[in-house]
Amino acid sequence: MDIQGHRGCRGLLPENTIPAFLKAIELGVNTLECDVVVSKDEKVILSHEPFFSHHIATGPNGEVITKENEINHNVYALTYDEIKSYDVGLKHYPRFDKQEKIAIHKPSLEDVVRAVDEVDDKMLFNIEIKRRPEWDKTHHPVYTQFADIVINRIKDLGILDRTTVQCFDIPTLQYIRKTYADVPLVYLIDNLFSPSENIERLGFIPEIYSPNFLLVNPTTIDYCKANKMRLIPWTVNELVIMERLIELKVDGIITDYPDILIDLVRKS
Repeated sequence: MDIQGHRGCRGLLPENTIPAFLKAIELGVNTLECDVVVSKDEKVILSHEPFFSHHIATGPNGEVITKENEINHNVYALTYDEIKSYDVGLKHYPRFDKQEKIAIHKPSLEDVVRAVDEVDDKMLFNIEIKRRPEWDKTHHPVYTQFADIVINRIKDLGILDRTTVQCFDIPTLQYIRKTYADVPLVYLIDNLFSPSENIERLGFIPEIYSPNFLLVNPTTIDYCKANKMRLIPWTVNELVIMERLIELKVDGIITDYPDILIDLVRKS
């Protein structure tokens, strides 16, 4: 069972931050799941959106970020030093009431790997490229350049042998498979096509098939096994659903609450 801490351990600490990843390691995860975008100075930055979300962020000098103006706080238009002037850990996020509040900024992938390796230099990474076609050239580079920046940074950091790269975007996955055949890929799924239809659309068999947990059933399990793909659904936060997926014998689970999943697996 590959226990993946979603954005570190988002239910417990601010998402995609170094403290969240270190806590996930302390809890006992196998893999750190995270999202990446690109800064103005081409740093790979951990962030679910290519902007500062009003749910979690406060601007420089305590500036309020609203739903209406959040997209203007564009990570791709800021240097890493400017990104560090935003806080993403103190604002209360009602969706995660148990989340500890700390003053923290969005880190670079380089800083995350350095901090993680000081604790566990065998820890695995599952890195999502957050590409949307309508944001090409405005909130991130065009998808080929975006992929080049991320993959080359992974290789430069020496973590390719313990990293998978995931994406919802088919052109991004296709480009990586063609250009970097040594990179293990994860096809993220949030649609109602069957697994066979999705793989036909993709055009190749990825190493991991990763659907929304609601889409997992015995047929999904059988298809993945027949095609030698690991099946790792996202994002599972309720105990009863974790139990059902374990019974179905998925290969891993991505969760905001790795503490709950780890406790369940240890008791099984």
